[in-house]
Formats: sequence, C-alpha cells, structure tokens
Amino acid sequence: MASVADRIRSKLNQAFAPVRLDIQDDSAKHSGHSGAREGGESHFSVTIVSEAFKGQSRVARQRQVNTVLAEELKGPVHALSLQTLTPEEA
Repeated sequence: MASVADRIRSKLNQAFAPVRLDIQDDSAKHSGHSGAREGGESHFSVTIVSEAFKGQSRVARQRQVNTVLAEELKGPVHALSLQTLTPEEA
C-alpha cells in the first residue's frame, strides 16, 4: 500500500502536471495534538507550481487541490497547508 504522501504526489501530478511539487510530512510537529495519528502522515505542507493555476485566485486554486485530495482529507490527512503558485509566481 502506498504511503499517504505517495498518494498525494500521484494525484497532484496527474491532476496538475506541476513543474514543481514539494510535499513535507509535518506530523512529527503535531505529535500528541488532536488529529495526529500514531505513525504520522496526518499533517502535510504542500507547495505546488503549475500552469493550471494561471488566472485563478488563491482560494480557487486551493479548492481545486482539496477536491483532488478529497479522499485523503476525509481520512488520514488531518491538516493540509497549501502554497499554490504559477511558474511566474515561483
């Protein structure tokens, strides 16, 4: 079974064909907090740079990412920090 980070990477690559995609598991920083799972993979920071975000507001971009990752956000992912950029903004 693929890790949560691997599933996030696969889905975002397929949906947005990013020129840059950085996924960081921040779960260790939240150990003992609400939503933290034993073994981690519950809190992530994602930076994604894609042409697909051109002409869209920050909120629209984040909604798109949240839609693509809806399954993960219902289950193992408790918190997701997003930075969504176009190549010109990166």
